[in-house]
This record gives sequence, C-alpha cells and structure tokens, in this order.
Amino acid sequence: MSTSPRGHRRVLVVGIDGVRLDVLEAVPTPHLDGVAAAGFIGRIDIDETTPTMSGPCWATIATGVGVAKHGVYGNHFGGHRLDVFPDFATRLARQDGRRTFTAGGWEPLFLARDGGPLFAGPARLSYIAPRADTCEAWEACDDEVTAEAVHVLGTDDPEASFVYLGAVDETGHLRGCGDAYRRAVARADARLGRLLAAVRARPAYAEESWTLIVVTDHGHRDDGGHGGRTEPERTAWVACCGPDVAAGPPPSRPLRFEDVAAHVYASLGRAADSHWTLDGLPFTPAERSADAPAAAAAGRR
Repeated sequence: MSTSPRGHRRVLVVGIDGVRLDVLEAVPTPHLDGVAAAGFIGRIDIDETTPTMSGPCWATIATGVGVAKHGVYGNHFGGHRLDVFPDFATRLARQDGRRTFTAGGWEPLFLARDGGPLFAGPARLSYIAPRADTCEAWEACDDEVTAEAVHVLGTDDPEASFVYLGAVDETGHLRGCGDAYRRAVARADARLGRLLAAVRARPAYAEESWTLIVVTDHGHRDDGGHGGRTEPERTAWVACCGPDVAAGPPPSRPLRFEDVAAHVYASLGRAADSHWTLDGLPFTPAERSADAPAAAAAGRR
C-alpha cells in the first residue's frame, strides 16, 4: 500500500466473517500475507462479555465500543444504542462530512431489518442480497460485493470504507471447517487481492496514503457453528498495514475489536472526541503524528 506520510489519507476495512485463525495459518493467502508483511497480523481473544456471534462482534468492530455500550448482544440488533455509539462510517459522514462507503450482503449490517442497520448513515452504501442461504449463493454475493467495491474505489473517492464478505462463515455453518471451508478462505483472499488492486489502480494513488485493515469476527467449531466459548470460536484476528504501522510483530498489548474503529479515526488524522468514550486504542502510539517521518515507513509498500 502507499506509505506517503503526507499524502491524502484513506482507509479500507475488509471484514471477512468467521475465519478461524488456525485454518488461516494453514491455507495459502498471499494477499493477506502481503498486508501482514507490510504491517502485522495479531490474535484477538473475544472477551467474556461478548457473545461469539456476528452481530455483537461486528458492532464492536465498527463502533469502537463494547457490548455494554452499543447494546448489540445477538444477531438481532433490537435494543441497540447505535444512535449514541454510531459506526465509524456514519460518524465520519455525519460529523465531518467525509465521503464514506460500506458494502456487503448481510441484512442487519446494512438494512433496517432484524433491528439493524449497523451502518446507519454512510455517505454511500451498497447492499447486495444473496439469492439463497447456500454456500454457492454467498460466494456469488461476495463476488458481486467485491465488484461493486472495486468500482466505487476506482471511480469515487471514499476516505473510509468497509467491505463485508460472508461466504466463509456460511460455508462453516453448512459444511463445517473441512476442505470446502478452506477453499472458501482462499477465495476470500482472492477477493481481497482484487480490492487491493483497485486501490493501487486509482489515478491519485501516488498522492494518497492508504491504511488497510482486515479483520474477522469469530471462529467456528470443527463441525461448524459458533456462539460458545471454545477456543476456536472465541479466537479472532486482525491484520493492518499503513503509514503509521511499523512492519513486524503486532502491538505487545492484547488486541481488541474496539481497536479497529479507533485506528480508522487515527489513520485519517481524526482525533477521537472524549465524548465518544471509545473503548479501543489505535494500533500505533498516540504520540505518532499524521506527519511522522518518512523513515518510519521505509520498506513498506
């Protein structure tokens, strides 16, 4: 990714639902490996208060606050407090007037269904429905979501984007974590590669400074499914690279879902208002400025 310390700052968050860390380590994922090599990849242990379900985990990732604040405890979002603790794409659009973009195919993230949406007011939103609750339908949906995101990244100018890919999780539920699941992980990495290529093909890419965050929300049991407290279910991960992220091991402190939104704001040079009461921290020290010396980014692309 571009590492110009003074370029126009942009951030892309790619959420890949339900990817077990041990499977990720066993499957060839060259595009995610490239992100990790340019920055880091680190384990997230889902805390005891957060159910290992997509709704609460994605809500924490997007808002930067835990379940006690945002109020999403399951895959039905009813009773949430997302009006008080909005997602980063909505907050940046409403409070700063920034161009933001979200895309994906799981209804409660993007539509007013099942108590949603999580992403209530980004500047641009693309929802593409899977045609059925099958692995094949979700693979096709993720391909369409990726194509739409490639188009937007190439023709529009969002400063902060979130792209959701759901086929891996659906495969885990329907077929367990065997060969089909591993193939789904590899296909998700290929879609990540298309998103990265779209960023690098932007006409203004040389003058831009991009941060990329790739994150999953939970794992799966061997036979498929999640929601419990076994290690495969409660182990997640995040990878990040960008102008403020040194290549090497992840931060020594425990990583949390709440850190993702905090780093989105920091990567754009947006100081978090204390009234937001974020629970996360950027992946880099707070004293690192948006104009850190170019030498800090040496060797990363």
